[in-house]
Amino acid sequence: MRLGLIVVVLMVSGCASPRVERATGEQTGMVRLSGGTFLMGSNEGYSEERPAREVRVGAFWIDVHEVTNREFDAFVRATGYVTVAERTPDAGAFPDADPSLLVPGSGVFVSPASGDAIEELSWWRYVPGACWRHPEGPQSSLEGRWDHPVVHVAFEDASAYAKWAGKRLPTEAEWEFAARGGLSGATYSWGDEWNPGGVQMANTWQGAFPRENLEGDGFRGTAPVGRYPPNGFGLRDMTGNVGEWTTTPAGHGERVTKGGSFLCAPNYCQRYRPAARSVVTEDTGLSHLGFRCVR
Repeated sequence: MRLGLIVVVLMVSGCASPRVERATGEQTGMVRLSGGTFLMGSNEGYSEERPAREVRVGAFWIDVHEVTNREFDAFVRATGYVTVAERTPDAGAFPDADPSLLVPGSGVFVSPASGDAIEELSWWRYVPGACWRHPEGPQSSLEGRWDHPVVHVAFEDASAYAKWAGKRLPTEAEWEFAARGGLSGATYSWGDEWNPGGVQMANTWQGAFPRENLEGDGFRGTAPVGRYPPNGFGLRDMTGNVGEWTTTPAGHGERVTKGGSFLCAPNYCQRYRPAARSVVTEDTGLSHLGFRCVR
């Protein structure tokens, strides 16, 4: 999608309560899921989720929360790694692109002004200088956001971090198994009611997307990891906050991402459900896309 942003200036069935082990030692910050068979996908959501089917996954450890800016900063300091968004695009790969856009940058969400017409994906901008260090562009920073999930990371960036940490990215099946928290066929990670007892369960868009954001929970963008209730496995932010990379291919140069984000709202995008999936090109960095790791 980074390519598209530059060129067009955008873009548990049969599951017997899996055992959950808390992390210790080198697995600190992770939980171990014993695996099993679960009902993956949905017959009632978006077409790409169908059909619901039984899938089996083996045991694995998974991060309790999304990788944070603080954690990604430690990786960069230790290795000198430079993310895709911080590199100058290859002009030869974009012969028809506006030269002014062939600079390091990434995709940033910009809410349409009240007088602007709303067209599909018109709220995305390729912002020069936007990257994990500067989420909204050069004028922004990580001040007050060190414990928020890192964003503007392409698949290559997330994979590099995971390898450095002695981990890997999850498959789509592993991710969905973990997100369901032991619930078979439930609509959300916590059950079938969106806000049970009036409690906001995840960092999602509150209001009419893309213009009206009521910020009922106090967050317009990302939120600190762990701010919302955990699912049945003790995992945080499997729903909302930021979308998360998986290793599952989805076509030439594309991967499946899961979890929805702070931009998902009932009137536009309901990909905050465990069954939902999105497809993103591997070289994409966006202001609502991050990751977590497994081992």
